[in-house]
Amino acid sequence: MTNIVVLVKQVPDTYSERKLSESDHTLDRESADAVIDEINERSVEEALKIKEAGEGEVTVLCVGPDRATDAIRKALSMGADKAIHVSDESLHGSDMLATAKVLAAAIGKVEGVDLVIAGNEASDGRGGAVPAMLAELLGLPQLTHVRQLTVEGGSVKADRETEEGITHLEANLPAIVSVTEKINEPRYPSFKGIMAAKKKPVETLTVADLGVDSGEVGLGNAWSTVLEASPKPPRTAGERVEDDGDGGTKVAEYLVAQKLI
Repeated sequence: MTNIVVLVKQVPDTYSERKLSESDHTLDRESADAVIDEINERSVEEALKIKEAGEGEVTVLCVGPDRATDAIRKALSMGADKAIHVSDESLHGSDMLATAKVLAAAIGKVEGVDLVIAGNEASDGRGGAVPAMLAELLGLPQLTHVRQLTVEGGSVKADRETEEGITHLEANLPAIVSVTEKINEPRYPSFKGIMAAKKKPVETLTVADLGVDSGEVGLGNAWSTVLEASPKPPRTAGERVEDDGDGGTKVAEYLVAQKLI
């Protein structure tokens, strides 16, 4: 039996206009439609495939505000068994390290975890470091940027794809895996799955429930902050160059003036 935890994040829809809050320059999540991150749908799909190949249980873990329950229910409707939702106002503005600490504490609440599956990076922050941080905090092997995954007995095998090529990895369980968009094509929830998701257990926890000091999380304790932000200027008409035999020179002069060459 393989006990799997899948990390899920609710993010602003990539087709919505995303902007920063004027008050503290964090991502304004209320200004855009919120959806489950697409890479997390693939994470859930991979966990379900492993479960269906044998015996096991899939627990969804999400850190986010109250409305992140929509992303959790989407994962449950796909076939996950239960969920943990860490929701606490003190988490607002937390950086990746604080987020990893909270996730590590929440994973510790799940008994007998064999495998943690995450996306390689979220589409809002695009940091891509949380899986590695989790592995360090939990003292587990990490298999990142995975495009193919196999669980056999007490070990996990993976093909890791980067710009340098494909690396074949193997580690003993328990382990942490981050997957890329090439790992699979996620299933669509069935009507039966959507109805069943409404009855599946979702445990809501605060940082205090996890034993995490609120003084270690939040914007005020982040290692980096945005000091100033301004909207990108509207696109203007380009500069037209008439070629009377000296067009190349005019283009070069323009690029020099713009300090591009």
